[in-house]
Amino acid sequence: MAFGWIDEQAELRRRAGLVRTLRPRPAESPLLDLASNDYLGLARHSEVTEGAARASRTWGGGATGSRLVTGTTQLHAELERELADFCGFEAALVLSSGYAANLAAVTALAPHGSLIVSDAGNHASLIDGCRLARGTTQVVPHSEPEAVRKALHTHEGTAVVVSDTVFSVDGDAAPLAEYAEACRERGAGLLVDDAHGLGVLGAGGRGAAQAAGLAGADDVVVTVTLSKSLGSQGGAVLGPARVIEHLVNTARTFIFDTGLAPASAGAALAALRLLCREPERAARAGAVARELHARLTAAGLEAVRPDAAVVSVRAPSPEKAVRWAAECRAAGLAVGCFRPPSVPDGISRLRLTARADLSEAEIERAVRVIGETRP
Repeated sequence: MAFGWIDEQAELRRRAGLVRTLRPRPAESPLLDLASNDYLGLARHSEVTEGAARASRTWGGGATGSRLVTGTTQLHAELERELADFCGFEAALVLSSGYAANLAAVTALAPHGSLIVSDAGNHASLIDGCRLARGTTQVVPHSEPEAVRKALHTHEGTAVVVSDTVFSVDGDAAPLAEYAEACRERGAGLLVDDAHGLGVLGAGGRGAAQAAGLAGADDVVVTVTLSKSLGSQGGAVLGPARVIEHLVNTARTFIFDTGLAPASAGAALAALRLLCREPERAARAGAVARELHARLTAAGLEAVRPDAAVVSVRAPSPEKAVRWAAECRAAGLAVGCFRPPSVPDGISRLRLTARADLSEAEIERAVRVIGETRP
């Protein structure tokens, strides 16, 4: 029977406690949300939603085509200019998602004969980019600059080191300065995904590369998502103008994909301008994360110290992690639940998002619920 093997795979997932299901949420929810990636609390901000509405009224509901045909509007160009300026890079290229941005950057910057050195903790989009690229990938242990250095010394030609800036599972930051030093010893490029750093790290939320003194460097390329701190949808690649021009001409997820919807571009631009006016939002997100970590560990829970806005709490098993998250939801708290294969080390976790708009009372409530429902 066609696709008969799917039933066997489904049964294996069920036995392992790894079944995933979609859960549509209502427009208004009584749950305290620590599961989304709305780090700065901007997804429902009136200026951001009005930016989306105004863009739709002006440009229509969709981009109408690929960016190279009809899908580039003046709004896209405006967003690219302001995003590049904000983060300290020469140029930017907006794509339909952060996933597409990572696929574009990795595949376009790792041609045949090149070496890709990939951190073992990287996000699935970077991993998929490595799989699709024509270069050879060498995976190195998580956050170990010396391992990166040794890998680069095995190759004489073109090379690029690929890493998250803040890893999505535990919320720990990559040693970017050390990675950059290793790259420069061998003339390699550094490509980093700042999905969880933009809006939280750096001066006023300008990102992890800016915080590490790497923004604008001619050997550094950064990808970002517009769907986390900026509360919208889409992704972008930031870097030297010649790199961005190269992506326009070679990156398949840019060339053959419909452009980002005007509403998303308008929302992201409004959020970016709001962050420029209110840089304290970035500091607040980090402060909330540290407060959550301190209270959770004080309550006897095993939480990983956050470097940005992701707070990870270890769970005993996949099944108990699912049950724990469900009991939190029943008690009015939405949390993320990370299980294999989403976690590279096989350890299941609750994943909490520290939002800049959380009150002290909400932080206290979240910690109380997590503690009372622990397995």
